[in-house]
Amino acid sequence: MVNIRMATVHDLIEIQQCNLWCLPENYQMKYYFYHILSWPQLLWVAEDFDGSIVGYVLAKMEEDDAKPPPHGHITSLAVLRTHRKRGIATALMRRSQVEMHEVFGAEYVSLHVRKSNRAAFHLYNETLKYEISDIERGYYADGEDAYDMRCTFGGGKEDDNERGTEEMEEKVDEDEHDVEVVTKNVEQIAVA
Repeated sequence: MVNIRMATVHDLIEIQQCNLWCLPENYQMKYYFYHILSWPQLLWVAEDFDGSIVGYVLAKMEEDDAKPPPHGHITSLAVLRTHRKRGIATALMRRSQVEMHEVFGAEYVSLHVRKSNRAAFHLYNETLKYEISDIERGYYADGEDAYDMRCTFGGGKEDDNERGTEEMEEKVDEDEHDVEVVTKNVEQIAVA
């Protein structure tokens, strides 16, 4: 069974290892420390039955005061290939988004995704309802363009924000249940 939980400093080496296995964009350990020390509520991991980290989301709040309103940014999301197609990435993203909204008052979240990454684009656009805000030419080190995508959390009214938060929390609960069901089914197939 896979458990979605808030990351701790003890998870950082496995988070970095997951990043190295899954993505061409890699970070030095000090960058992970910066995130967990600054925004510990926004780093979440997927932990397998044996305690190993099989996925993570690394997120932050944007610190540029010249760009109000407050908003978050997804720095990195990865799930090991062996654990994909189980709803883990969706559950990680939604959990981080709820915390951005509730803890930091974020009105929206942004992220960058490679134009060629069709699976990630589908997750963000179709499942999580992100919209393309812009295209950043040559964003990645290899020169590939990125979609700058955004997901808005709700209106400016307090009631709308509360309703939006409740809806996000319900989706998080559904995602975590879906992850459990899929994991149990995979385990049953593996045993058979």
